[in-house]
Amino acid sequence: MENIPEFIANHLFLFSLLVGILALLLWNLFGSSFSGVAELAPMEAVRKMNHEKAIVLDMRPGKDFTEGHILNSLNIPAENLSEQQNELTKYKDRPLILCCKNESDTMRAGRLLKLQGFNQLYSLKGGLQSWRSANLPLIRDDSKAETT
Repeated sequence: MENIPEFIANHLFLFSLLVGILALLLWNLFGSSFSGVAELAPMEAVRKMNHEKAIVLDMRPGKDFTEGHILNSLNIPAENLSEQQNELTKYKDRPLILCCKNESDTMRAGRLLKLQGFNQLYSLKGGLQSWRSANLPLIRDDSKAETT
């Protein structure tokens, strides 16, 4: 125990890497709670959509959206969210479920929307891939359901 400061001094680079890895691990585990965006499993999202009239915001590019999306979801690609967030202001009092291909963009978008006054923000845990894994339907532009 008394040799720890000496070890740190002798191995500063390794100790810095350890601290960095621990910080990233903690951010990965608790980052969603810091951003104010709660994560929902697909079945919880369905419950919110059915009972609380939640709006699903699909943040994938338009091409991916037309290949299959959640019923009645809005499509605003993540890179266009800051310019098109005025379209969402009418939904400020309703739960908003953010989804993308995976979860990469939802936390960043959640922080942006939180600053704009959205209080009921949720992220689809696992993104659209988890929706597919739960065998929940997707709608294509030709209005035929897909149950992949």
